[in-house]
Amino acid sequence: MEPDSDRRQLQRLGRDAVEYYRSREVPQRLEEALNALFLLRPTDLYGDLANYFSKFSKAPVICKLVGRKVLDGVGRPTLEVEIYCIIKNYEKRICSTVISSHSQILENALSEATEADEKERNDSVNTAVEWVNESLNTMLRDLKPTDQREVDKILGEYFTKKAEEKKEIQKEDEEAATLSLPSCVPSAAALSGGKKASTIGKKVSGAERTIPPAEPIESVLCGSLAIGGTSLAIAKTGASLSHIPLYLHIALLKHNQDSPKEMTVPLPMVSLLNCGKFSPGKLKLMKEIMLIPPAQLSLRQSIERVLDIQREMMRLLEPACKGPSPQLADRKKGGARSTGKKVLPPAIKRISHLGCLITGCDNLEQPLLLMQTACNNIGVELGTDMYLAINCAAHELIDYLKGKYEILTGTFKSPDEMVDMYVELINKFPSIIALVDPLRKEDREQWNNLCCALGSKCYLIAEDAATSISKLITDQDVNLPKCSGIVLKYINQTKVSDLIELTGLLDGRRHITILGSPDGESSDDSLVDLAVGLGAKFIKLGGLSRGERVTKYNRLLAIEEELAKNRTLRIEGRFDFIDFAEEPQPEQLSDVLPPPKQDSLPPQPSQPVLQVQNLTAQLAQDSTLT
Repeated sequence: MEPDSDRRQLQRLGRDAVEYYRSREVPQRLEEALNALFLLRPTDLYGDLANYFSKFSKAPVICKLVGRKVLDGVGRPTLEVEIYCIIKNYEKRICSTVISSHSQILENALSEATEADEKERNDSVNTAVEWVNESLNTMLRDLKPTDQREVDKILGEYFTKKAEEKKEIQKEDEEAATLSLPSCVPSAAALSGGKKASTIGKKVSGAERTIPPAEPIESVLCGSLAIGGTSLAIAKTGASLSHIPLYLHIALLKHNQDSPKEMTVPLPMVSLLNCGKFSPGKLKLMKEIMLIPPAQLSLRQSIERVLDIQREMMRLLEPACKGPSPQLADRKKGGARSTGKKVLPPAIKRISHLGCLITGCDNLEQPLLLMQTACNNIGVELGTDMYLAINCAAHELIDYLKGKYEILTGTFKSPDEMVDMYVELINKFPSIIALVDPLRKEDREQWNNLCCALGSKCYLIAEDAATSISKLITDQDVNLPKCSGIVLKYINQTKVSDLIELTGLLDGRRHITILGSPDGESSDDSLVDLAVGLGAKFIKLGGLSRGERVTKYNRLLAIEEELAKNRTLRIEGRFDFIDFAEEPQPEQLSDVLPPPKQDSLPPQPSQPVLQVQNLTAQLAQDSTLT
């Protein structure tokens, strides 16, 4: 009886197997594969069979996220996010990304401030690692990494929840602090014997009363690095699984999977000199003097030309580094006795964290004339063969007691005087085609005046004067100064969908988009792919020094070669400036709002459409649609 039972069981298993494979069309597909491959007779038969059947396998899904603390380009802690997926029934690591730290590098800061900054950064990274390894790891499991919109929606909701939790904790702490105060607190007048504080002998300048006060610093939620790092890692995973470069994956997301026929490579703003607040000379205004190559040059030609200028600049600075300073020489000529103190030379050949040469200058024209000399020596004409841009970083120079900007040591200018100074500088050096942060964001009236005076021949760009990407999208009260464009940085809770949405709003409104790297940069080169995929006009990466910055220029070169090889590279031959003086102001909201774009991601449920439209109206205040 047992043999008959075993036979019947085998027959039943055979019928089940036939039905199982037939219902999944395995015999039919196997026959098709064998017939097709027999005619081709491939060298690796089993390899081709594997490729054929892989088309019918299940789509990969996320199975694990791993967050860890790593170091950025200047040795500070930051976050790395790794993505693991289930592919053909196996767990596989797909890719990782390192997000740049949000905080600025403190220079010449007190030890207490440095320690507080280090503690804040460590706490933020540790919290971000915890979010990735615990909450986000669970929430994103079994999702498709190619569904960027859904992933970013979940990340946005999680961040909103954490932000609300922090507000509740702060509210409870404030209430507890209020309850702990004594019931009767004596007033300041009572403490002073019933007399008001005297103002005799204290001078309050008119400028101090008239300049707009500084807006509150936007708080950064501890752990927010996890949101931006995870979103970018998911985008890289989606590109890897689709077997396309990240820049094309981003372009497809932006244009609703409609592959662009042509793509451009953003022009680099290459930092060469640092004459900012902490440089050794008197000049404080020029944090970065940058080179912008002509639009018609290839990127490789542009980089080679910039390197030639950089080498000549270093040669010019070399004697100043070796010889005595002019101040010391003047003292010797005048017979003044040496005090024994070391006098800094006018130029010190050091490389800043931005990858550019630190040099000391004593007036506004000195570094520009030095740049002009370097270019003339190698046969490059400024204004034709190369252009200049200046990152003024004016927000670092304001003296609130005087209500003025300290552009040189001991030299102060009011916001209105700053406008006049820039107009005179551009008229004298027309090769300057971009000013970054020429004023604080609070000086909006002077931004308007500057745009009307210089907008037709120079880009006026907001970097610090802009705000975070997430706030630009979600805040109804965001108030950008009038400008030609803004620098976008991928930091904190920024998501890929946020960048796509915001650049979609900027496109078509004659506002240029610049992707910029923060102070604490890492060796991750994803920023370059983002800039190309989003169609940015410029990319601001720092200088051609320091490995974490040069690796991005190398990536930009590789993308240009790939686009040229595929014949999809488009080169724009000119700079398009905005003549704000001729721009009519919109009378109502309907005059500036375009019809809904089909090629941009729709707003997420946690970010109402009305809020995005408010930003559209704000941007349109600067330039109407053409």
